[in-house]
Formats: sequence, structure tokens, C-alpha cells
Amino acid sequence: MDVKEWYMEYKIHKNRPGLLGDIASLMGMLDINIVTINGVEDRTRGMLLQTNDEEKIDLLGKMLKKVDNITVNALRTPKLVDILAVRHGRYIERDSDDRKTFRFTRDELGLLVDFLGEIFKREGNQVVGLRGMPRVGKTESIIAGSVCANKRWTFVSSTLLRQTVRSQLSEDENSVNNVFIIDGIVSTIRSNEKHFTLLQEIMAMPSTKVIEHPDIFIRESEYTYNHFDYIIELRHNPDEEINYDSFTANIEPF
Repeated sequence: MDVKEWYMEYKIHKNRPGLLGDIASLMGMLDINIVTINGVEDRTRGMLLQTNDEEKIDLLGKMLKKVDNITVNALRTPKLVDILAVRHGRYIERDSDDRKTFRFTRDELGLLVDFLGEIFKREGNQVVGLRGMPRVGKTESIIAGSVCANKRWTFVSSTLLRQTVRSQLSEDENSVNNVFIIDGIVSTIRSNEKHFTLLQEIMAMPSTKVIEHPDIFIRESEYTYNHFDYIIELRHNPDEEINYDSFTANIEPF
């Protein structure tokens, strides 16, 4: 049987000496390997486990229900957010109503870059929207995530150094393995017909696209919220309002 990974998370009610050792010993007797372990937030511990026998995982879950000092919150095939929670020791904040929206603050840039890197490693069509005010670190995070994923990045439109509005790609840029970075304001409000034709070609490619200011992009184009696989919000602090009026008022179309 193939070796599979599992995510286990349990809440500690009484952190007595030797508790982790007892749980680890139980896993050892079942021949379940602990790949990674970390405290996740307050009094919660997360583990990535490996085993080639699913029945052993079921048995582990039943046995741990009898341990008075803990409550098992999760025992499942790991999701991306599980892997990052164990890696960084903290959960990514997720919108309770809109499960494709993830929230970060500027002091969590390391976690955001890791999150983007894991998304960018995946093949196929992916569209990521990135909301945030100017100078919060959106473009820098996308580039760093591309480096983590060992992917080349290509600016289709941008205001990072100077305004970029591309109307064609070079041969090496025109690859499904690239991460295409699109400024949703520049590509819609400031775009010309040649640029928008290129944009449509890129959006149809089975590749990763990251669109900054996705709300403006949706408002000013034929694309809808359903085209997006992930929406990421990046703020200087948790209470910051993302308001586009302040930086779209002075942008005039060509």
C-alpha cells in the first residue's frame, strides 16, 4: 500500500508532563510516523502523520477519544491550510461565509508567501485575486511566492516600477509554467484593445494568474467572481478598510 499523509489536530485540556510522549508512543506502536509537529495557536497541537494503512488512523482516532486530557479536533487528509498551520504554528484566517477568501496582515508576510508558493506549485488553470491598499506588499509577496515555487513570473500589467501595459509576450514568457501578474485596475481602466486581447489569451491559458485589485477587474471586465479560485486580502492591520476610491479616482482611461 502507498504511504499517505494525514493531519491530526488536538486541543489540550490539561498539559501534564509526558502527554506528548504518551501520544507519540501510541503512534509508534501503530507504526504511524510523525512527519511534523507544532503547537498551533493556544493549547492546540497539530501533526502531519504518515502511514500506509488507513485502518491504523481510524484505530488511532478511536483510542485518542479515551484520553481525558485532549480532544481530537481533526484527523483527515491534510489540506493546504493544515500543512501551513503546522509549518508556521498559526492558522490562516478564512472568511466563514466565503470559503475561498483568506486574510493576512503585513506581519504575516512569511505565511502569505508560503501560502502563495504552495498554490503556485500546482499545475493547471488557477486564478488568484489579491486585495489590498497600495504599498502593503501585494506584488512583492507574489514575486516571493513565485521564487518559493521555482516559477518564473511575468508582468502583464503593473505599476510596481512604472506603468506596464503589455500587448504581447516574448516566446519564453508565453509558457503555462509562468505565474502571470495582472494589475486589475491598469488592465481594465487603462488598457487598450491590444492589451485586452492579450489578457483574454492569458486568462484562457491553463496557467496561474494573480490579479491585484480583483474587484475592479470584475467590475470593469467580462470576468466574474466565479473565475477566481482564491481571494486573498492583505492589510497593514486587521482593522484596515480596503477602499479603492482613494487610488482609482485619479486614474483615467487611455
